[in-house]
Amino acid sequence: MGWIITLIVGGIIGWLAGVILGKDVPFGIIGNIIAGLVGAAIANSIGLSFGPTLGGVSIIGGLLGAIILILIVSFVMKALRKA
Repeated sequence: MGWIITLIVGGIIGWLAGVILGKDVPFGIIGNIIAGLVGAAIANSIGLSFGPTLGGVSIIGGLLGAIILILIVSFVMKALRKA
């Protein structure tokens, strides 16, 4: 049951990061989940793991990490479209 909660929290964090940035995450809900979970991992690795946790994911740190991840992915996708 814990991994289902983690996936839901990751999806919500990824969706929220996309809403904040005004950018769509590629691959829809799966992209949101991946952005939220990978964003939380990025935040945890650079020391941004603070705030409340739910399902093993730091909400504030995960949101910041997902925002960073979406910015990087959108920059790379934009550069690939120009090339």
